[in-house]
Amino acid sequence: MTSQATPDRPVRRTFLRAGLTGAAALGTGLALGASPASAAPAVSAASTPSPAARPRPGTPDEALRELAAGNRRWRTFHERHPDETPATRQALVSGQHPFAVVLGCIDSRVPPELVFDQGLGDLMTVRSAGEVLDEAVLGSIAYGVLELGIPLVLVLGHQSCGAVRAAVEAEESDEPLPAHIQYLADQIRPNIDHGEEGDARVDATIDANVRAVRARLAAEPDLAAKVAGGELAVVGARYELSTQRVHRIAG
Repeated sequence: MTSQATPDRPVRRTFLRAGLTGAAALGTGLALGASPASAAPAVSAASTPSPAARPRPGTPDEALRELAAGNRRWRTFHERHPDETPATRQALVSGQHPFAVVLGCIDSRVPPELVFDQGLGDLMTVRSAGEVLDEAVLGSIAYGVLELGIPLVLVLGHQSCGAVRAAVEAEESDEPLPAHIQYLADQIRPNIDHGEEGDARVDATIDANVRAVRARLAAEPDLAAKVAGGELAVVGARYELSTQRVHRIAG
């Protein structure tokens, strides 16, 4: 005996979703790093609110404000190191509710959890040299947004990016790079800013690359639908090694 399919019946996706929930809503007035660097009071990890007590950002605007506040603590040496307590670790066994996806570079000087003074369960971090996109990176970001309901994707470039410099110098010398590093350069190459020369070209290309990656992510159909509905923001930003400040990159 065979059963008849009911195509109009909604199918519930269960892939890796057990115990995971997310909230997303309309956010406005997006800003990052716009506030002045004011000293925040030092708070010990022991006094940091538990996951249940600490409000979780649920909109793009709230997520951006939380990242901006965390970066302000980081660069003024008033880190709180939140969400590291034994109670937090135990609570995270049953599920996670990160409030932002950060696509950053692999550079060891730019760890998102430190740069934004966040802890366990707060950020979903995806890292590739020069923020280069491939199917694994795209799938990881999509998982955070579509399965966990994360309201913010932040593309985080940084000052003195070695991957960007390698791409610029490879184009100028026309010499191939070793093995898979050439793939990275090929992905960055279309974003090279030819209006500048020398170190200024590298610096301008860092920003141009962030813009291009952000634009590509925002154009992905599933993510674009979330953006159009006000549930998601895809934002470009840059971390300055010299000042430890994260600021928005327009465009």
